[in-house]
Amino acid sequence: MFPDMLLRALEIKDLPYLYQWENDAQAWSDSGTHNPLSQKLLREYIENASGDIYVDGQLRLIIDCNGQTAGAMDLFDFDPRSLKAAIGMYIAPECRGKGIGHEAVRLLEKYAFDFLHMHQLYAIIAIDNHPCRAIYKKAGYEQSATLKDWVLRKEGYKDAVVYQKVNKN
Repeated sequence: MFPDMLLRALEIKDLPYLYQWENDAQAWSDSGTHNPLSQKLLREYIENASGDIYVDGQLRLIIDCNGQTAGAMDLFDFDPRSLKAAIGMYIAPECRGKGIGHEAVRLLEKYAFDFLHMHQLYAIIAIDNHPCRAIYKKAGYEQSATLKDWVLRKEGYKDAVVYQKVNKN
């Protein structure tokens, strides 16, 4: 569907996108963020990240779709002993609803399973985040648990669900 989509390493040229995305307060309750991030802090993150999940314990990749910066994918909470990690995703508002999220999850999974030899990937998603849940269902992730009162919204606490995929290879 997106033959020219790729996940690539962070570069300094991504700073304006990261600044905009990290300061999108509407996404904060889903990401666990609770404060704005400065350009200085984000620049230091880009400059200091090794790009090696074994060194940093996490990995952020940019979703490049036909030359357009469409979002970011994260592997975080990496457990090198059990070879598992959580997935985080941010799709730029103008790129949502086009299938980019599904393809980005597929690409990240292929990299994690085939190259990093990860055993398992998982995502924790607010129960009312139906578009994100649909992406993981379509990608073959199984809903395995419900976390009670996990996400705080303006209207109160919401449950979250855990989606998991185990590498069968």
